[in-house]
Amino acid sequence: MTHQTDAGSPTLLVVEDDPTINQALTDRLLAEGFEVVRAYDGPGTVAAFERHRPDLVVLDVMLPGFDGIEVCRRVQAVRPVPVVMLTARVEETDVLVGLGVGADDYVTKPVRMREVVARVRALLRRVERARELAAGWLPARVELGDLAIDRAARRVWVHGDEVHLAPLEFDLLVMLAAEPGAVRTQEELMLQVWGWADARGTRTLDTHVRALRAKIGASRVRTVHGVGYAVEAER
Repeated sequence: MTHQTDAGSPTLLVVEDDPTINQALTDRLLAEGFEVVRAYDGPGTVAAFERHRPDLVVLDVMLPGFDGIEVCRRVQAVRPVPVVMLTARVEETDVLVGLGVGADDYVTKPVRMREVVARVRALLRRVERARELAAGWLPARVELGDLAIDRAARRVWVHGDEVHLAPLEFDLLVMLAAEPGAVRTQEELMLQVWGWADARGTRTLDTHVRALRAKIGASRVRTVHGVGYAVEAER
């Protein structure tokens, strides 16, 4: 089912098997000016994604058919898209699995509508900012020891082997590697990568750093406690 608002508004795919929650999310996002497409299970989500080509997906983890992790894996294989996952699982390992298959952010249940809207808007701003940065001051290619980053192609290699990063992981790495060894503050990274002017109380950055370290090597991302992070040659 598709609900349309003004032409040119971003299209969101809302995936939640509970009809009441799905309707509440849809109503709130429509009121915020978005176009909304709805789905209720894994196969229906993949079909809706291919048909409507949404700008962002709000995706529940627990779904009939196959779960949100598998949905995320499949849609990212079709076309990279920002994904906000809704999860009742707060364990870090579950979150990292979602991030590992291409999710960008997550909201824990019970769902708070204001938080979902804030995360959606922040992710859409990040996508636009990434486009601007692609034509801006960041170098087209960065080589740091055995780590190579092709910003235009959004590809990364470690020791000559390609490493597949989720969209936010890639943007985070690019921001850190633009000035190798330079410390980027937590506030700067949250603003530049996520578009959040105030990220106090969130562990989103820490979680993404852990996921990034698992893929490119833990020693490449240095923590400066109380300040932020830096990327440098592997130690």
